[in-house]
Amino acid sequence: MDTPTLATPTPLPPLYQRLASHYRGAIHAGSLVPGDRMPSLRALMRQHDISLSTAMQLSRHLESEGWLEARPRSGYFVRRPLRSTLAAVTEPRMDRAPDPAQYVGIHARVSDFVARGRLHMVKTNLAVARCAPALYPGEALKQAAMRVLRKRPDILVSATSPRGNAESRAVLAKRALALGMTLSPDQVQITNGCMEALNLALRAVAKAGDTIAVESPSFYGLLQVLEALGLRALEIPTSPHTGMSIDALELAIQTDDSIKAVVVVPHLQNPLGSIMPDAHKQRLVQLCQASAITLIEDDTYSELVNEGKRGDTPLRAMKSWDTTGNVIYCASLHKILAPGMRLGWMAAGRWQARVEMLKFTQTRSNEELSQLAAADFIASPAYDRHLHRLRATLQVQRQHTAETIASHFPPGTRLTLPEGGLSLWVELPQQLSSKRVFDAALKEQILVSPGLMFSNSLRFDAFLRISCGWPVDREVEQALRRLGQVVTGLL
Repeated sequence: MDTPTLATPTPLPPLYQRLASHYRGAIHAGSLVPGDRMPSLRALMRQHDISLSTAMQLSRHLESEGWLEARPRSGYFVRRPLRSTLAAVTEPRMDRAPDPAQYVGIHARVSDFVARGRLHMVKTNLAVARCAPALYPGEALKQAAMRVLRKRPDILVSATSPRGNAESRAVLAKRALALGMTLSPDQVQITNGCMEALNLALRAVAKAGDTIAVESPSFYGLLQVLEALGLRALEIPTSPHTGMSIDALELAIQTDDSIKAVVVVPHLQNPLGSIMPDAHKQRLVQLCQASAITLIEDDTYSELVNEGKRGDTPLRAMKSWDTTGNVIYCASLHKILAPGMRLGWMAAGRWQARVEMLKFTQTRSNEELSQLAAADFIASPAYDRHLHRLRATLQVQRQHTAETIASHFPPGTRLTLPEGGLSLWVELPQQLSSKRVFDAALKEQILVSPGLMFSNSLRFDAFLRISCGWPVDREVEQALRRLGQVVTGLL
């Protein structure tokens, strides 16, 4: 009989970082406001029973993040973050009809940016929307995989169901309850990441020449899929605060009867970072149902919404309001658990049988070891602890990145700090072309995502998506400072 192997516990952050998180929370909550004096080093030592060295590390860490300022002979004071001096990203115009649907022609443009990024020597990658490897539970997943192999030594040489491992589907169905969905394991289809799920959903409901309504701006990977399938994209204005404009979509539906589906990221939309209010989600579900248009929900990022935003009201998937099977729910573990596993899943409602057949035709089944290793970890309390730490760490990294941008980018730069996620959507001053910034930054061995990649039109050329998935260490801070100099020099 196998002896169970206990997973190695994830080490806690250093004490000064844990205390810094405590005081950061106090500033967020308003217990400490700009201008308040921080407890002195001696007071911190007494209150937390720590050494002078730890008290100094704590204060200097908060100062480096931009939360405190040191005043000569007076100590540390809470300061107003520099990012609060930046205006929010411009809201789109909602009082006009969307541009006519058009065949997507973005693949060549995106391919050019990607290829050039690969060909050049890149020292700092500010384009990728995922976390640093150290933020993922690599050791715990390794231990989970070893447990699976001990229980199932033949797993690597055995076939599995095209639908996915039953145990894994049961774990995912149980997690879906937290988002308001009631799914049976048989309603869950395992996929190769969320991109395959979106591809299957679009192939199930549309054919070449049909129109798909998408957010504007929208993730360039989705636009590439639409182009590959010969579909037309109808870009709907999208707010950096509340997501897709339901009014603009309703107007589009009234004037274009070729719309077959709507694709929406309700939580931390990529690249804007918007979170759609529940009332908007429910209205969107009802509008699509009444119009006989399939709603495809991309829920890649909901687990990265800040703890404070989650509050006492749990996030709800749009599919939680679905009573007819008209919503196809797509999700991924790629951003939140392990990019190397490429695991996603979907619940296709009334399209389930067609999706299963398309999956069988297209890629057959996913390999089973990663499914079971992920399920082992997700079913344990360690998973929620991992998510809690990940959210807290990303919040600090976003804030630090925003502070650095505010410090070193020229006047007129705008950004809206999202309530979670892996990136910032930055509006450049004077409508500066993101392509010019991309070219100049690449010469400095810095890679960014230009706004041109996120729309079939040119309307987002004056934007950059900047990653916050890596800690803002000296290298990243220097790259952001240099990027600010590049932008200033191009104006």
